[in-house]
Amino acid sequence: MKILHTSDWHVGRRIGGLDRSDEHRLVLDEIVGLAADNNVDLTIVAGDLFDSASPSPQAETIVWRALLELSAVSRVVVVAGNHDNAARLEAVAPLLALGRITVCATATNPADGGVLELPEIDTRVAMLPFISQRGIVRASEIMNLDPDQHAGLYGERMAVLIERLTSEMGPDSVNVLIGHLTVYGAVAGGGERQAHIFGYAIPSSAFPGHLSYVALGHLHRQQKMPHGAAVWYSGSPIQLDFGEVDDQKGVLLVAAAPGLPAKVTSIPLRQGKRLVTLRGTLDQVLARAGDLGDVYVKVELDEKARVGLADSVRAVIPDVVDVKLRASDSADGRRFEDRTSIIGPEAFTKYLQDNDIEDPKVEALFAELLEEVSA
Repeated sequence: MKILHTSDWHVGRRIGGLDRSDEHRLVLDEIVGLAADNNVDLTIVAGDLFDSASPSPQAETIVWRALLELSAVSRVVVVAGNHDNAARLEAVAPLLALGRITVCATATNPADGGVLELPEIDTRVAMLPFISQRGIVRASEIMNLDPDQHAGLYGERMAVLIERLTSEMGPDSVNVLIGHLTVYGAVAGGGERQAHIFGYAIPSSAFPGHLSYVALGHLHRQQKMPHGAAVWYSGSPIQLDFGEVDDQKGVLLVAAAPGLPAKVTSIPLRQGKRLVTLRGTLDQVLARAGDLGDVYVKVELDEKARVGLADSVRAVIPDVVDVKLRASDSADGRRFEDRTSIIGPEAFTKYLQDNDIEDPKVEALFAELLEEVSA
């Protein structure tokens, strides 16, 4: 059977105040097309469908439409991520179930729906949505663990939950675990919520060897984790942060059969805009403006601060997201002196010099304001 694995859509994410809804529509349409072209039997969305726990109606329209279109191709299984509103997903889960879409928003005992049986494709799917440090004890109780199993570190408790979810899986089926979590050794992309990354990590040894495939979400870089089984992050479908400028975004196509190791193929996605960082002097940056194409740009300038510098960049590169000055190499070696005897414009001039700012207009404006308040 064939599985399409995607995650971390983050629909609703903006960049530099710019709306990315059109990009999300296009890339999700591309994913639907790949599912159809490859005749997949199961589509997995491993969390963070939305960028916010309170998504806009526009973001919800994009997500619900994409899920319904995917369900016209295959069964769809979704788990909630840390950016998703679990209660909101649970509220719409009965409606989505009418369209062959299974949603798991909170940790659930296998007997109560934590494991999905799909006999028509000889598959069992264990579902593990994002669980916070605060929620791990409650999740342990839901799984009917003994009181002594509630103790221990987050990673130890998660390993027990995973064991409970997968313990009844046998060699007669394709055994899949979907999780929105961090594995030690994984590489973050840059756009993840850092408070929910490495403080919540588990070792890859927590995944039992009898699993055919482990479909992970949470980290935005597509990568395989070291394990005897196929343990993969699909990554986000578009570049979400400038820490991801070197990432090739894509989805994973998984071919699996009972008792055999899964074969995983990465399929690149083309629809999201690239993110580009330009570094150099103002002249160097502007000289490259004509070669950029349709991208989002962050500019880091090797210039002294002066009024209108960012405007000069935006006049030539309209889609620039951010303009920053790179830290001066000499800044760490600055010497500070006693200036209690220096007053007025002279003190301000020395302040500008210490901060590598050379702008006569600012100095003149300060002198004018100082004269005005002193009159």
